[in-house]
Amino acid sequence: MDAEGIGTVVVGADGSPGSRVALEYAFDDAARRGARLRVVAAAQLPEYWATAYGLTAPPPVAEIVEGVRAAVQATVDEVAAARPVAARRVEVTVEARAGGAAEVLLDAADGADVLVLGHRGRGALRSAVLGSVGLHCALHAPCPVTIVRPPRERETAAERAVAGQAGPLAAAGTA
Repeated sequence: MDAEGIGTVVVGADGSPGSRVALEYAFDDAARRGARLRVVAAAQLPEYWATAYGLTAPPPVAEIVEGVRAAVQATVDEVAAARPVAARRVEVTVEARAGGAAEVLLDAADGADVLVLGHRGRGALRSAVLGSVGLHCALHAPCPVTIVRPPRERETAAERAVAGQAGPLAAAGTA
């Protein structure tokens, strides 16, 4: 909480479906808490060394960061439009910073009431090889961390019926 007694919910945003679910959760959580919502994105910078070998120079850092911020702002606007009551109650800021996701999020979480992240669902092996931002943040964050999983897809009645016809009874000719 800040000096005014208003809390802050920080949410990581990267444009992924898991990130959007986390943003929706964080928006609702901030409304329930009467807190501010701070949406933070990390802008991964390209490898500038490649220009020495004749490759095209990437855009300036400020341009990359602003592009990421604008994309995240568009998602925030969509989520806010779907939650008009919460949108009126929550003060939202959107920012993007250059750097690695875990580093940027941990820095942004300093002083926050909670850090909210989306779940990628990559599995243990891929996360071990590629690294897990959520795990790193859960282990090192200066505040509680909430990792939001996307809702499970539900089968429709038609899908269940088709699945039943393709099961063992169908193979026996009794379906």
